[in-house]
Amino acid sequence: MESEKVGGILGAIVAAVVLAIAFAYGPMGPFGKPAKQLQKSEPPKAPPGPPPVRGPVIREVPQ
Repeated sequence: MESEKVGGILGAIVAAVVLAIAFAYGPMGPFGKPAKQLQKSEPPKAPPGPPPVRGPVIREVPQ
């Protein structure tokens, strides 16, 4: 029984060390990575002017 108790304690110590190393290196996989931010290199656009003037719309009306 004594060897099982020692084995359990050593197993808990090893598990604690493994978990500490896992937390030190951070989460693995795509969930731990920050989202990539897109760099915009184009200058800001000028505000649009008034819309162009359009003529009257002529539609055919059924007789």
